[in-house]
Amino acid sequence: MLKKVEIWTDGACSCNPGPGGWAAILNYRGIEKQISGGNVSTTNNIMELTAVIEGLKMLKEKCDVTLYSDSSYVVNAIEQNWLENWQIKGFKTANNKPVKNVELWQELAKLLKEHKVKFVHVKGHADNENNNRCDRLARAEIKKISELPF
Repeated sequence: MLKKVEIWTDGACSCNPGPGGWAAILNYRGIEKQISGGNVSTTNNIMELTAVIEGLKMLKEKCDVTLYSDSSYVVNAIEQNWLENWQIKGFKTANNKPVKNVELWQELAKLLKEHKVKFVHVKGHADNENNNRCDRLARAEIKKISELPF
């Protein structure tokens, strides 16, 4: 039987593109781990994807994961089979254009093969405490980056 893990993720960006942050909170049987990071020049979609990827990378064995995200970009790509279709078409969109952030999508596709993952879209900046916590962590990463002297 696979261990059941919940992961909440969020990404944020100032100016888009600009400094960005990501965060993930993992919960297994009441034990919690939070991770976060950032990038000096990025986009909100890259940070949303990075949060999901980094959260899944924390898992040490195959798990049954429920992943909560407020990113329609990420959740729709999975739930509406965009990622699967992109893979079939060599990472081209329905309009035959290259998929943006292809390296991240490829990394996510690999991680999704390692775990059983159910994506759940949550409303951002609403009443989901763990999503709000992730948002605060991601924004704190932006603040850290923005205060760098270079």
